[in-house]
Amino acid sequence: MISQLFVLSQRGDNIVFRDYRGEVQKGSAEVFFRKVKFWKDDEDGDAPPAFNVDGVNYFHVKVSGLLFVATTRVNVSPSLVLELLQRIARVIKDYLGVLNEDSLRKNFVLVYELLDEVIDFGYVQTTSTEVLKSYVFNEPIVVDAARMANLGPAAIFMQGTKRMPGTAITKSVVANEPGGRTREEIFVDIIEKISVTFSATGYILTSEIDGTIQMKSYITGNPEIRLALNDDLNIGRGGRSIHGYGSSYGSGTVILDDCNFHESVQLDSFDIDRTLTLVPSDGEFSVMNYRMTQEFNPPFRINALLEEAGSFKAELILKVRADFPSSITANSILVQMPVPTYTTRVSFELEPGAAGNTTTDFKESSKRIEWGLKKIVGGSEHTLRAKLTFTQEPHGNITKEAGPVSMTFTIPMHNVSRLQVKYLQIAKKSNSYNPYRWVRYVTQANSYVARL
Repeated sequence: MISQLFVLSQRGDNIVFRDYRGEVQKGSAEVFFRKVKFWKDDEDGDAPPAFNVDGVNYFHVKVSGLLFVATTRVNVSPSLVLELLQRIARVIKDYLGVLNEDSLRKNFVLVYELLDEVIDFGYVQTTSTEVLKSYVFNEPIVVDAARMANLGPAAIFMQGTKRMPGTAITKSVVANEPGGRTREEIFVDIIEKISVTFSATGYILTSEIDGTIQMKSYITGNPEIRLALNDDLNIGRGGRSIHGYGSSYGSGTVILDDCNFHESVQLDSFDIDRTLTLVPSDGEFSVMNYRMTQEFNPPFRINALLEEAGSFKAELILKVRADFPSSITANSILVQMPVPTYTTRVSFELEPGAAGNTTTDFKESSKRIEWGLKKIVGGSEHTLRAKLTFTQEPHGNITKEAGPVSMTFTIPMHNVSRLQVKYLQIAKKSNSYNPYRWVRYVTQANSYVARL
């Protein structure tokens, strides 16, 4: 049971506010944002997803740069409320197509109608886009997806030799195309977030993959879909199946530690031919979530060398090597490294030909170096040299006062686990019915760290 639900912008502007029970003071949104912005319990940390202020429990999640917040005075399960906020954000995105501040402001009447149907007097009624279609009648005002930030090659769907921009998926599932035409398409994303920790010598200390198979359907009639994965896929280190009996595929080449499936997925034939059968619901949802700690080749290798260069000075060399095929290009790369707190100035030396692809910055307030690259082609290596100036002479090992090096990136049409969608079969209603199927692979950094 919740008392209030509101959505704030990154600036703290109250975009949507709904008070269901009148138990919490009206200024709760300002109290929440002030507490989150000036969180003091941990100097370097962010506010936790759930906390209490003056007897009011606040729960929040951040989605697409927006803060979805719920308040209550009663003792409720934090995981329940946080999951509810995630589902509300997903339902709004299904209806609006694009979830951002602009789309919320233009569709506030529709959003309030959705919230009134999802929650009644603080109690959840439904979070199903398909069920809500029967009760919500306002039409969404479409926001131009072309004005969104360009993701480059990451925003490309593939179907054989055909390509479609990723903005094709940012359409409402309840609105038809211009002219009254219906869309007959289904989009599948295999998104993997990898966590890797390297030692100072480049040895891999920890590695893990958190993956999800995301689906968004624009197919009318909700036909049955069969999604086939690798034949050599195994669940569990011992090759055990999710139903508790051994798999017949031996050790296999793709071993997932564990996984879970959407409630609509039927697993009758999964242990036989690794095929998932489901009737997709309207909107975007996760068909399968999985985790993998099997050894894999990390897409990037990071090397950092920091040495003293006389009194009050030091030299830094950062190297990033792309260990993936040259046919693949990574984009939105950002390398960050904390430097000693007594650093006052940093001068950078770029490699030849780096202009236009590279940005460098020294964040003096946080004592951090930032190195950005627009794109990196597979098989290439990039180097950044920097000279650091200090206010005092370092004492002891300077590397203990700097680092570790962290990295974020996006690699479209590439996944390191080798999990693949072999085919996506749709039960046809007629011989002329042949919807488009689009599949995209994306690898992102969850925690990519190298120690000095």
